[in-house]
Amino acid sequence: MVNYAFLFPGQGSQQVGMGKDFYDAHPLAREIFEEANDALGIDLASLCFQGPEEELSLTYNTQPAILTVSYIACKLLEKEGVTPAVAAGHSLGEYSALAAAGAMNFREAVTVVRKRGEYMQEAVPVGEGAMAAVMGMEAEQVEEVCRQASSLGVVAPANYNSPEQIVISGQKRAVEHAVEQSQLNGAKKAVMLSVSAPFHSSLMKPVKEKLGADLQKIDFSAPAFPVVANVNAEAVTQGDQIRPSLVNQVSSPVLWEQSMRKMLEMGMDEFLEVGPGKVLSGLLRRIGDGTRAHNVEDCKTLEKALSQIRSQTTG
Repeated sequence: MVNYAFLFPGQGSQQVGMGKDFYDAHPLAREIFEEANDALGIDLASLCFQGPEEELSLTYNTQPAILTVSYIACKLLEKEGVTPAVAAGHSLGEYSALAAAGAMNFREAVTVVRKRGEYMQEAVPVGEGAMAAVMGMEAEQVEEVCRQASSLGVVAPANYNSPEQIVISGQKRAVEHAVEQSQLNGAKKAVMLSVSAPFHSSLMKPVKEKLGADLQKIDFSAPAFPVVANVNAEAVTQGDQIRPSLVNQVSSPVLWEQSMRKMLEMGMDEFLEVGPGKVLSGLLRRIGDGTRAHNVEDCKTLEKALSQIRSQTTG
């Protein structure tokens, strides 16, 4: 029997047009978009399908948009009898995973991630924070570069994405200095990212209180399948584990590589990236040699994944 793991993408995977294919072909997708529109009081479907890109890329729009498309993809797989043994989501994607697992309902999830996006954007004035991706350096080297650059301000690893890629986050001047030092210390590449805030850094601590108050209103259930948490790469199986994990996630680094290794240790054979883009599939290939990942983001990729799944179960 094949054990499937679902991976839910985070911010950066959005693109204008996402979800339209599902919306046109599946009544279930239309129902979910209508529920999101109603919950948020905006036309999220139109924003996903037509943009403009600048509007879709605003954090408080991006987060509910990606969650909605990811949730639809998951529900369409579920309708065909494909469910995961375990799931994980990258940052925002952790909410998608928890909604998919029934730990919170979709309406709660889409509403709270919009607020999360607003709080994250408000925490640091635009232009003061920054993030950068460092490629080809060991984690310890990146951590040391950040320690040295921290004399200029806050900077620290934000995403341990793969053995090849670590994203750093903090105050702009310190991040820029860390990028320069990474290049001097042998990084294959170190580039500033086009993001609107220094996510997963200590600068996000003001978000925790506001988000915590919103999460306090949600009655979390035990997830139908384990969800590996970003903050510690451990499997969440009880409802009471969820709230503190999501609150701490905002200002803690995303332990993505460690989370994928945890899932591999749990015996996962196949991975499905459920939602827009192929970012997580690409990272996984660098973490688990030969590990297969399929993405499901539209009708074509859904049918391709289902065809491969059916061939495995009948072969």
